[in-house]
Amino acid sequence: MKARLAFSVNDLAETRFAVSAMWEVVTSCRALAGATVPDPHRGWAGQVRPRLAAAGLDRGWLADMVAPVGHFPDFLNPTTASHELPDELAAIEATDPEQVRRDLDLLSAERDGRLSPRLRNLHRNPRAYLPKVVAEIETYWELAIAPYWARIRSVLDADVFHRGRQVAEHGTARTLGQLHHTVRWDSGGLQLAQRHCAITRIETGAGLLLVPSVFAWPRVLTRSVASEPPQLAYPARGIGALWESRRHAPMDALAAVIGRSRALILAELDSPASTTELAERSGMSAAGVSQHLTALRAAGLTSTHRAGRTVFYARTGLADALLTAQV
Repeated sequence: MKARLAFSVNDLAETRFAVSAMWEVVTSCRALAGATVPDPHRGWAGQVRPRLAAAGLDRGWLADMVAPVGHFPDFLNPTTASHELPDELAAIEATDPEQVRRDLDLLSAERDGRLSPRLRNLHRNPRAYLPKVVAEIETYWELAIAPYWARIRSVLDADVFHRGRQVAEHGTARTLGQLHHTVRWDSGGLQLAQRHCAITRIETGAGLLLVPSVFAWPRVLTRSVASEPPQLAYPARGIGALWESRRHAPMDALAAVIGRSRALILAELDSPASTTELAERSGMSAAGVSQHLTALRAAGLTSTHRAGRTVFYARTGLADALLTAQV
């Protein structure tokens, strides 16, 4: 089944790219929901699934709403000015109750009328239950996305930069035609060649919001809400190397500035880890690692993320830049 999204001159003028935190939340939930996690993300899934299970999120709101295939609620991917997580969560909590009910009715129709008791409650009283949905999303973000966000964001930003350069050099039409093998620009419109991408201009507002995503792979996904610009989430370039262990140049220069122990801890944080894990990897005492992590966090080089009683540490984008900039 094919769909066609027609474009006027005004639609082309209002076409833009954006990095969206909520698209990564929803698409990562979908990646985890399947019996088999897509190849690029299996290492990530192995790390986050135990944390999500410990927090009960493997059987929560998101698990009820986001299945491996099929529709998921459009209200989870609102159109906002910044598409930063706080703005998107505020928009979700403020969703028109009728929009929530329409989205859940679509889910119900796909599932032969079967909705979980939790989703039936949400359908009955969106205002009362949307804050609970938002609270769960915040927890999910801290456990599954935030520790890896610097790495994910760098891939998404690089994709947007690449597409922007394409637009400048070759025009919007050519760029749209190179987003994905199922998307093709033809005679003033965008042809989408997969059934789950059904979308028409009649159903949506002006323009188009293009959202690169690391977890959408290998599909293109769409959002279509009346009066709002349609959204198209497509696989970002470079996801094949997203989870590869990063090799860094010798750390002598960085160690001379922040100390060899702290430089070693940063290098060991190629994937998020607890104090105990870092102590085992580095050969330092847990108390010593904790002191160094406190200093690194104060300098903006690490971030902390809680999973139950365990605190995980992750490198920030600044730390990645310091490690890869050495010669």
